[in-house]
Amino acid sequence: MKTSSNIRVGISIGDMNGIGPEIILKSLQDQRVLELFTPVIFANSKMMSFFGNHFKIKLQYHGISKAEDAIEGKINVVNVWKENVKINFGKEDKTIGSYAIKSLKAATKALVKKDIDTLVTAPINKNSIQSDEFNFPGHTDFLAQQLKGDSLMFMVSDHIKVGLLTDHVPVKDVSSKITEESIHKKITAIYESLKKDFGIREPKIAVLGINPHSGDGGVIGDEDDETMKPAIKKLVDSGKFVFGPYAADSFFGSKNNANFDAIIAAYHDQGLIPFKTLSFGNGVNFTAGLNRIRTSPDHGTAFDIAGKGLANGNSFTQAIYMSISIFKNRMEYIQLTKNPL
Repeated sequence: MKTSSNIRVGISIGDMNGIGPEIILKSLQDQRVLELFTPVIFANSKMMSFFGNHFKIKLQYHGISKAEDAIEGKINVVNVWKENVKINFGKEDKTIGSYAIKSLKAATKALVKKDIDTLVTAPINKNSIQSDEFNFPGHTDFLAQQLKGDSLMFMVSDHIKVGLLTDHVPVKDVSSKITEESIHKKITAIYESLKKDFGIREPKIAVLGINPHSGDGGVIGDEDDETMKPAIKKLVDSGKFVFGPYAADSFFGSKNNANFDAIIAAYHDQGLIPFKTLSFGNGVNFTAGLNRIRTSPDHGTAFDIAGKGLANGNSFTQAIYMSISIFKNRMEYIQLTKNPL
């Protein structure tokens, strides 16, 4: 089994006009982190030096052409491109978006080949990344295509974990996307992740209702009675500790979330508003359900403060350490459950 220091954490650069480069630098500025993992940044050595000079965080980089050449004890930079790139902090730019995707694709390829053990992605701008070659709403959908398994956005912190039945879907389409099959698949993925990735032997999961007051017996929509409740019953009958649907408006205010290992929200804002309210700056976006590990901070590109040295790197740092913890838990789970014969 790998020791901590030789766990290779791949880092994609994100939108370089945003706060991605700054939070990466801040996460690596204490050289003691090199005793805990081996960073592998997918970008360009000259660009990293430029960002270091700009933010007055000067680090030593080991430039390499491919991730498999990464050296333990150094900050490795895979030179995904050679040319200089003009940076305009705070500006949405398709060209910069294309470099974010070059970094992401190179990092994902290394993740598939196991040249890196985990991937931590800096924030991207969903508009500037769109092109004929890349037509995905974000990281999660792209990684779902590239990796094996069924991806699921799982927002995690030390004291709360929130999964989503639907993520980047317009509110008007939410109910049509939630079926008994999708509920079963998503909750099963969260259940397995809690066991394998977080070491929870018998997870307890709460599910929030789709409609206000979970439909009030059909008065405010029948999706909870006709779709949600039957799906939950089947999961309970299979031996899983799944409860709900709970009315979302009072669930977190009553601190009912403290009674569960994870909460499943019906749609993006229903889950992420309370999660970010309770954990902003320390939360991590984990893509559960895949055969490789990817995490990211719980915030976006923050163009309004980009380049000013004001970005808080805590969430990105947490994403790094969460990816390492999940990697170790997953390896331990494999060891404990493998057939001794």
